[in-house]
Amino acid sequence: MKIEALKKRLDKNRPMTVVTLRMPEDVVEDLKRIAPLLGFSGYQPLIRAYIGQGLRVDMERLENSTVTALIDSLKRRGITDELINEALSDIAVAR
Repeated sequence: MKIEALKKRLDKNRPMTVVTLRMPEDVVEDLKRIAPLLGFSGYQPLIRAYIGQGLRVDMERLENSTVTALIDSLKRRGITDELINEALSDIAVAR
């Protein structure tokens, strides 16, 4: 994730929207019980944390699969592993 996007995600005052979500009552009760034990002020912030965590994992996985597909495509076009690794190193240093 790019630095600017990450900064926006960490902004406590970013806009929120209301979402209605149907969940089993026992799950909500478990969330209410677990939230304070994990340091959350309530079950809704815990749900947001769980969703955010899963979303970050999926976004990283999808972004990595795109990079992997690009690398495979470059290899099929005759670009050497050495050149690809140099380019990846350049990107890592620039970040």
